[in-house]
Amino acid sequence: MKVRNSLKALMKRHRDNQMVRRRGRVYIINKTQKRYKARQG
Repeated sequence: MKVRNSLKALMKRHRDNQMVRRRGRVYIINKTQKRYKARQG
């Protein structure tokens, strides 16, 4: 999992990316391409 300052650019890189808020953190999850998994901050 990558930790990034901004997830907006990463969000547009694949169409299956989903932005999810869990426990006050923002995550990007992707069921088909696991390499796009990321967390903000």
